[in-house]
Amino acid sequence: MKRIIKKVAVLGSGVMGSRIACHFANIGVQVLLLDIVPRELTPDEEKKGLTLESKHVRNRIVNTALQAAINSNPSPLYRKSDARLIQTGNFEDNMKEIATADWTIEVVVENLKIKKTVFDQVEQHRKPGTLITSNTSGIPIHLMLEGRSDDFKKHFCGTHFFNPPRYLKLLEIIPTPETDQEVVDFLMHYGDLYLGKTTVLAKDTPAFIANRVGIYAIMQGLQVMNKLGLNVDEVDRISGPIIGRPKSATFRTLDVVGLDTLANVANGLYQTGEKDESRELFKLPDYLQKMVENKWLGDKTGQGFYKKTKDAKGKTEILTLDLNTLEYGPKQRAKFQSLEVLKPIEDLKKRVKAFSQQKDKAAQFFNESLYGLFQYVSNRIPEISDELYRIDDAMRAGFGWELGPFEYWDVLGAREVLQRMTEAGYEPAAWVEEMLNNGKESFYIVENGNRRYYDIQTKAYKAIPGAENFIILDNLRSNKVVWKNTGATLIDLGDGILNVEFHTKMNTMGGDVIMALNKGIELAEKDFRGMVVSNQGANFSAGANVGLIYMYALDQDYDELNMIIRQFQNTMMRMRYSAIPVVGAPHGLTLGGGCELNLHVDHVQAAAETYMGLVEFGVGLIPGGGGTKEMTLRAAEMYEDGDIEYNTLKNIYLNIGMAKVSTSAKEAFDLGFMRQGDGITLNSNRLVADAKAQAIRLAEAGYTQPAKKTNIKVQGKGALGMFLTGANAMVSGRYISEHDQKISHKLAYVMCGGDLSAPTEVSEQYLLDLEREAFLSLTGERKTLERIQSILTTGKPLRN
Repeated sequence: MKRIIKKVAVLGSGVMGSRIACHFANIGVQVLLLDIVPRELTPDEEKKGLTLESKHVRNRIVNTALQAAINSNPSPLYRKSDARLIQTGNFEDNMKEIATADWTIEVVVENLKIKKTVFDQVEQHRKPGTLITSNTSGIPIHLMLEGRSDDFKKHFCGTHFFNPPRYLKLLEIIPTPETDQEVVDFLMHYGDLYLGKTTVLAKDTPAFIANRVGIYAIMQGLQVMNKLGLNVDEVDRISGPIIGRPKSATFRTLDVVGLDTLANVANGLYQTGEKDESRELFKLPDYLQKMVENKWLGDKTGQGFYKKTKDAKGKTEILTLDLNTLEYGPKQRAKFQSLEVLKPIEDLKKRVKAFSQQKDKAAQFFNESLYGLFQYVSNRIPEISDELYRIDDAMRAGFGWELGPFEYWDVLGAREVLQRMTEAGYEPAAWVEEMLNNGKESFYIVENGNRRYYDIQTKAYKAIPGAENFIILDNLRSNKVVWKNTGATLIDLGDGILNVEFHTKMNTMGGDVIMALNKGIELAEKDFRGMVVSNQGANFSAGANVGLIYMYALDQDYDELNMIIRQFQNTMMRMRYSAIPVVGAPHGLTLGGGCELNLHVDHVQAAAETYMGLVEFGVGLIPGGGGTKEMTLRAAEMYEDGDIEYNTLKNIYLNIGMAKVSTSAKEAFDLGFMRQGDGITLNSNRLVADAKAQAIRLAEAGYTQPAKKTNIKVQGKGALGMFLTGANAMVSGRYISEHDQKISHKLAYVMCGGDLSAPTEVSEQYLLDLEREAFLSLTGERKTLERIQSILTTGKPLRN
């Protein structure tokens, strides 16, 4: 059966329901969002003379919830205008409208009786054959089927989104024995391709996969923490980015999620865990129980493990809870010798391996937490999943871990860890030792660029289903590297497409990266038919290496700086004017030079979560790698007959001057960084494969090298005067500093084509020369150097 999802009905507009509705709107699907009718008027409604029958009142709960979601930060919408796709209503007046929906998602409170009452209404109005799913984090899916029709049962299953649905990639699909296989297959595919999710097939067991394992990991960590006498600040220092976990680590994450949520899931796992060997671990420690009783639930109540307050001078201060006294004190900087050893190790796998070999309390906490986790996940197969890779997928996508449990185990060495676990009193499931005894030394292997997992039932390695749709650069390093230096690697993606991957810190662009881009073009023009610029780090690129610029500017070595800027510009132009198509695949932070690179490729295939912008203003500069030239060119191309041309140029000028960064790939279109014909990939796991497909498409369409533009219309003195007047007014009103005024003048001069008496057509090289001259002159400014120094030392620009 071919299914097309044109409209989705979301029943329940709470934190999850409203945000699920927003995410469907993100992908262009119409949404009907419903909730209950209020039973009493608010004082404001009484003053206005409204009644309980007024439509405004009847839809107050759903509209208030949706507006709160839209206004929240970070936003659940790629662009706020997409909210127009969401129609609101209530269960009494509008439930009949679910007959027009292709998929109905129930997201009401976690109460089985209430869910069943809602399903009674759904049965009355739902069109037979349409999908019906429940978003629940704990209620057994099969219990919801009692009294339901056969058609309902066939088309029903659990779809567990993680909060916030836009940003957390996990979607657990939980079928019942009654669910039609076609429905399961469709949801797995739709969640992946259209919603951008890592879809994980889960069994109908308590808390499913991610929460079952994640809550265990938290409770195990609390136990080890108590055993070693560590405090909250120390544990969060150990369990964060240093080991490939989110910055929120353990306790900050709990404050964000809510301690009531932790307590509810842990209590549920204790109550239903008669056969769980670790059941006792899910009992809440006394301090946690007391915190819940005190309503110290985290962010939602203003205090949890951390508390934000103000000191005597009115400065914000973060206090940390002492779990022994339940009193708050100043946040402490946790120091461990092992963490000092790890600082210079950039590669996560090498860092984790080195950490496990240290001997202090931090390393003990890390190792023992993992030993318990390894024991637990090995014993959960086949209870919660028949395949180990699903557990790893769930933890990476649902909890933001860079490595799943079995991946951590592989990094540390499966055989070595087994021995260390046993010595520490942890016994994994028997199948692990059996795997090792059969000569299988790891849970995953890579063969011919494809990752395979150890299948417990067949005792052999098997391909991960659906992996053929992804390109994992790590898997190609053994035999597909064409060329590399310390900053980048060229990898053969197959089918005549070469990839340039950065691997500097934050993927910043320095001499090695520029060399690799040029080498990539050279090799691609000779031996390939297209080139992709992509990587699978946290961010595409944080921009040019400002440390290098600072060093030369400090030494006043302007000849060297001029050469570096010219080389950067020439490389960007080579991206545009090569004999083969070049595709950029930005994701995450794509700033400064990273943005400029994508402005010059033939096609941009961006991840939905792409934060793109020309941010040089923040360090006292203008875009100097062709960005100012390119946005001026784009402004000229956007002029239409009858348009006031200054307005188009002004909008782009302000975007650069305000260092605007898109909050999504959709906003990158709005800001002019992406253009008609560029594409968005919802599932970032597919990004490299999608970019490769676009390079092939361009090559097969008969790509020819374009000619450089010599007819770019610039506005000259007329527009320049307007911009200078505006900047002068801003500094007079103290909205910007005098240094900002100076940068604004430089930017305006370039974008207007210099001191031309009338609108004139100029070449790209003309604008590049103006841009380079302006950039170079600003590097000689003391206040620019102060801003760059601030970025290098604190990570934040100095306002001067």
